[in-house]
Amino acid sequence: MTVFVEPRHRSPELPDARGDLSGGVIAALRAGAAAPSPQEARDADAYGDDLQLALYVLYELHYQGFAAVADEREWDPALLTLRPALEQRFLEALRADAPPRESAQEALAALLVEPAGHDESSVSHHLQRDGELWQLREYVALRSLYHLKEADPHAWVIPRLHGRAKAAMVAVEFDEFGAGRAEDVHARLFADLMADLGLETAYGHYLPAAPAEALAPVNLMSLFGLHRALRGALVGHFASVEATSPPGSRRLAEALRRTGAGPAAQRFYDEHVEADAVHEQVVRRDVVGGLLAAEPALDAQVAFGVRATGVVEDRLGARLLDAWRQGRSALLAP
Repeated sequence: MTVFVEPRHRSPELPDARGDLSGGVIAALRAGAAAPSPQEARDADAYGDDLQLALYVLYELHYQGFAAVADEREWDPALLTLRPALEQRFLEALRADAPPRESAQEALAALLVEPAGHDESSVSHHLQRDGELWQLREYVALRSLYHLKEADPHAWVIPRLHGRAKAAMVAVEFDEFGAGRAEDVHARLFADLMADLGLETAYGHYLPAAPAEALAPVNLMSLFGLHRALRGALVGHFASVEATSPPGSRRLAEALRRTGAGPAAQRFYDEHVEADAVHEQVVRRDVVGGLLAAEPALDAQVAFGVRATGVVEDRLGARLLDAWRQGRSALLAP
C-alpha cells in the first residue's frame, strides 16, 4: 500500500536569485540583509524573472513560507514597503495589456466560445493532439506551483464578500478543498497526478525550474487575493478559471490517456471536467452576479480580472509552445 506524503508537510528552500530585486529579497530573508528599496523596482521588467521571483517569494511568506525563515518575517516592515512597488509595476503592465473593453458578463461569455477545430495557440489543444509525455511532465511540473495551492488565494476574498456572493464562493471552495475529505482535496489530486508521472510532489519543488511566465499566473492570484481593493479582480480571475477549466481539462485528460499516463493522473482532469462545469454556472450566476448586484461599481474590475488572467496565461502558453516546437525544454533547468 502506497503511503501518501502530504506535499505541504514542510516548507520549501529559498530559491536562487535571478537579479538584484530577487537577490535582495532572498538575502534579507536568508541573512538579514537590508531589503531593496522601492525605487529599485521602478524600472524593472514587470514580467521578467527578477521581479516575478521577488514577488513570488514575498507572497509565499503568506502561505507555506520557507525553510529556515521565521514565520514572523511575513510582516517584516521593510519587505512590506518593497512589495507595493513590485505590485504596482505588475499592475501597470497588466492594465496596459488588458484595457477595459466590455462588461464582466461579456468578458466571461467570450471565454465560453470554443474555437472551431485545432487552436495552434492553445497548450491544451497541442497536448491533446501532438503532445509528448515529456511535454506533459513539464507542463505539470510548472503548473504544480499553481495547483498545489490551487484554492488558497481565492479564499482570501471570502471575508470581503457577503450574502449570495459569499455563500456561492464558499460552496465552490468547499468542493475545491475536497468537500470535507482530505483525499479529495484538489491539490492532493494534483499531487497524485504528479506521482503518476514520476514527478516530485513536494510543494514548491519546481520553483527553480519555473520561468517568469509560470510565476506570473500564481502571483496574479495572490496580488488580487491579498488586496481588498482588488476583490472584484479576484472574482473575475476565479470566474475565468472556472469557465475555461472544463474544455481544457477534457483535452488534458485525453492527452494523458493517449500518452499512457496512470489513472491518478487522468483523475485530476476528469474531476475538473465535471466539477468545474457546475462551478462555472454557480460562479457566473451567484458569485459574479451576487457581487455585482451588491456592488455594481466593481463591474469593470471583474472584467479586468478576466482579461488579466488571459494575459498571463497566454504568455505562459507562448513560452511553452515556442520551446516545444523547437524540440527543447521550456524549463529553466531540465
